[in-house]
Amino acid sequence: MASVRTDLLVREAGAGDAGAIAELRALWSAGAVAGPAFVREVADWLAEAGDRRTTWLAERDGTALGLVSLFEYRRMPKPGRPASRWGYVSNMFVREEARNAGVGAALLDSVIAAAGERGYVRLVLSPDERALGFYLRAGFVVPGEAGGGDRLLVRPMPTG
Repeated sequence: MASVRTDLLVREAGAGDAGAIAELRALWSAGAVAGPAFVREVADWLAEAGDRRTTWLAERDGTALGLVSLFEYRRMPKPGRPASRWGYVSNMFVREEARNAGVGAALLDSVIAAAGERGYVRLVLSPDERALGFYLRAGFVVPGEAGGGDRLLVRPMPTG
């Protein structure tokens, strides 16, 4: 297991971070290279979601090591009930050489903190089998068996 270093910076990504996000996404996709067209595609994707998507980058010494996205869903209003929102966690990726050093946990902590600040009623995600234990340790639960081989995890958020 790699040692945990404290010089990790986790921050919300902005429009100027499309290149770093595209590079990580390309690495995630079988080590592909993020050319200029792909960077533009990622920038358009980020802009399209507007304020409903937040993406975080984990960096060390100016190098992007990982990312995670959170998309906000807003429930349709119901008579006599307050509006509610929840978040879908996606695109969690950490460079192979930075894994098992707290990068993923720091990214997920940022997502959970933001969800709490925003008053989300829950966080939801659909992990692959390899990441299941990571999310279970972070407080996510399996609410029931999902059909079709898809796995859906839910992390209830505290109220109050």
